[in-house]
Amino acid sequence: MGVHCHHLLVSQFNGCRKGFYFCFHRERAVSLFWSLRFSEPFWAPQFKKDKEFLERLKHLCYEERVRAFGVCCGFLLNQHYNPAFVSLQMMKHAWDNYKRYAWGLNELKPISKQGHSSNLFGNIQGATIVDALDTLFIMEMKEEFKEAKEWVEKNLDFNVNAEISVFEVNIRFVGGLLSAYYLSGEEVFRKKAVELGEKLLPAFNTPTGIPWALLNIKSGIGRNWPWASGGSSILAEFGTLHLEFVHLSHLSGNPVFAEKVMNIRKVLNRLDKPEGLYPNYLNPSSGQWGQHHVSIGGLGDSFYEYLLKAWLMSDKTDEDGKKMYYDAVQAIETHLIRKSSGGLTYIAEWKGGLLEHKMGHLTCFAGGMFALGADGAPSDKTGHHIELGAEIARTCHESYDRTRMKLGPEAFRFDGGVEAIATRQNEKYYILRPEVIETYMYMWRLTHDPKYREWGWEAVEALEKHCRVDGGYSGLRDVYNNHESHDDVQQSFFLSETLKYLYLLFSEDDLLPFEHWVFNTEAHPLPVLHKDDGNKEENQK
Repeated sequence: MGVHCHHLLVSQFNGCRKGFYFCFHRERAVSLFWSLRFSEPFWAPQFKKDKEFLERLKHLCYEERVRAFGVCCGFLLNQHYNPAFVSLQMMKHAWDNYKRYAWGLNELKPISKQGHSSNLFGNIQGATIVDALDTLFIMEMKEEFKEAKEWVEKNLDFNVNAEISVFEVNIRFVGGLLSAYYLSGEEVFRKKAVELGEKLLPAFNTPTGIPWALLNIKSGIGRNWPWASGGSSILAEFGTLHLEFVHLSHLSGNPVFAEKVMNIRKVLNRLDKPEGLYPNYLNPSSGQWGQHHVSIGGLGDSFYEYLLKAWLMSDKTDEDGKKMYYDAVQAIETHLIRKSSGGLTYIAEWKGGLLEHKMGHLTCFAGGMFALGADGAPSDKTGHHIELGAEIARTCHESYDRTRMKLGPEAFRFDGGVEAIATRQNEKYYILRPEVIETYMYMWRLTHDPKYREWGWEAVEALEKHCRVDGGYSGLRDVYNNHESHDDVQQSFFLSETLKYLYLLFSEDDLLPFEHWVFNTEAHPLPVLHKDDGNKEENQK
């Protein structure tokens, strides 16, 4: 905000407080207060000189705080320096360093200042570029979006002899290209999305049509992860293709994409579900469940998310998806959701009828999912689903608050007198994951309770303090340590999800409103297919 503006603000607060009276909602005040507390690195070191002023703000009574915030608001909004703008500056830092040190490669090693590539993408390159396209567009980073589009036009190549994860390539590349097309109207994104979708189709060449997890996109040969139970496909992987493949059919005029994912539904509906639950493993040859392990976190999570969002994306006409979702939620409530002795609601994992009282960071998305689905629940359950979302949000916030770094571990437990704390060393890391912030965003939009923006700013402060480095943002190996040990990876989903959800959390609700958009599991917004949209794209096929 600049030293001059800040000292002017202080003088006005000190000398003219009684004369300044701004009417302004409490939630906006709380958000602004958190933005004022945020002093690193944008407002440092000058802003530190006025730390005493900030502390005085913190202890004002509510009425005086509102007046002080009104003064702040006049300056901050006039300078375009509001909470969403801080999220944008974080995006700029992440993007600029990716461009400087890893342009065209999949991800960035921000400490080593070089490129990084996971084997999930095979030889396909540019994961960060494609994943970030819609975030750049939404944040109106026009030059950066133009550069990214030009790279896609000239360099994004799917003609590679490589084995890729069907799930990861779908949610990041297909989802990112579809979203970029719908937001910008640029034809190159539609063509690339359809081209890639066609290359993924051989994954469905199994006896049941349940796709392989891994596919060589040149040879068309697929297989499953060697560690998967009984040669099985993974629920969260084959169950997280629906949104993108329905849109591929919509944009290409080729029904085969939608037919492939609707067949997955048919296979699942024919199977018996233990206690109404969906195990994480399904053999694509026999069509039978593998190991009876049920999780709403890793291996299962986005399957449930896509049942709900398929119904929402269909303009609430997909009754099969709706029934599958609410039946699953009922089973989850009955068998997996528990409350700790300390009053924290959590979602356990189910292994052959026995509960493991562990909850993963990935599971924290479910708070937002339950709240988003409240509107379609039976009328006597609507409030209950919102409350369930709020309880999960609180638990996940506690998992952050109980760490030294104020960022959540990969998994946390509720046993042996421990609540919402990671007890195993291999569960204490944080890789810039978005799920907790995602739930804050949904809960804010659906309730407008200011605590969700407040919690979001706590996450911003922690990210800036512990994850920001000169070359971008890095994950942490142990969030309970007194000192940072960075993993030296800036994940592509940090730009696609974490920063986008932060930006939306602090933006107005009419930016990508829920009645018109659904987000895929990589936070790529896809439009609701309204009943009159059937032939809207016909002239582009």
